[in-house]
Amino acid sequence: MNKKVEYTRLIKDKAKELGFFYTGISKADFLEEEAKKLEDWLKKRHHGQMAYMENHFDKRLDPRLLVDGAKSVISLLLNYFPKDYIGENNDSLKISKYAYGEDYHFVIKKKLKELLEFINIEIGDVGGRVFVDSAPVMDKAWAKRGGLGWMGKNTNIINPKSGSYFFIAELILDIDLEEDGPIKDYCGSCTKCIDACPTEALSSYKLDASKCISYLTIELKSQIPSEFKGKMDNWIFGCDICQDVCPWNRFSKPHKQEEFDPHDKLVKMSKADWEDISEEVFHEVFRKSAVKRTKYDGLKRNIKFITNY
Repeated sequence: MNKKVEYTRLIKDKAKELGFFYTGISKADFLEEEAKKLEDWLKKRHHGQMAYMENHFDKRLDPRLLVDGAKSVISLLLNYFPKDYIGENNDSLKISKYAYGEDYHFVIKKKLKELLEFINIEIGDVGGRVFVDSAPVMDKAWAKRGGLGWMGKNTNIINPKSGSYFFIAELILDIDLEEDGPIKDYCGSCTKCIDACPTEALSSYKLDASKCISYLTIELKSQIPSEFKGKMDNWIFGCDICQDVCPWNRFSKPHKQEEFDPHDKLVKMSKADWEDISEEVFHEVFRKSAVKRTKYDGLKRNIKFITNY
């Protein structure tokens, strides 16, 4: 067995042991196909008020500008599909499934650092960095290149065995590894995600983020435009509609990550509880949650917008 094959097997086995259910590897080079798409998306202002998307254009497209001598991008998927939905079966207000438990940034970064440490012990002095949605890395593009799924019409990566309810993370390393090629697109003629989006944010393989409920409830810092009144479908943080309707998510299985289990109080929240939520309860329930991103005032803004129309 040559070193490249041996190192690849070692890394994938360790990633599985750490709880990542899929690992894909691609060559660290320029994302030529994505460059034109990103430029066009930005020109059309489909990123709304997310001005940070305009920064580090070159770094987003070339991992060698993030890690000196980068040769391989390792993409990893971590399942977050919950055992039970919150608020979706009792007409309460809803938050995206990825935010039920502890903030994924901390959970995944800990795993990635352990993986990088393992690599340095088992393989030698390897240069690299870990990335969890916190640097200019086009994680979906790399996951697609690494064969972890195809880019669906809802612009999410869809895995044919497990659907799309997973986080994507990366390790960029300065060693050569065995590459995994991309897989076929299996969306076919299905348009369920596009048809189901209440704000018409989706067209085929394109997302106008400025109309997306996730953007409106998390990224948008000003008031939610009145044109979206009555179209939010009770989502107060994020939105899962385009994933919920996707036929491939019938293959999703509940995660085994204890940190992603919801706070007891969150499970029991009624619509009235959300409307009356105090700052104290907000900090108690979401102390370690990604929901903190919208802050208490932002969450109250979202709740008021949805319940007062």
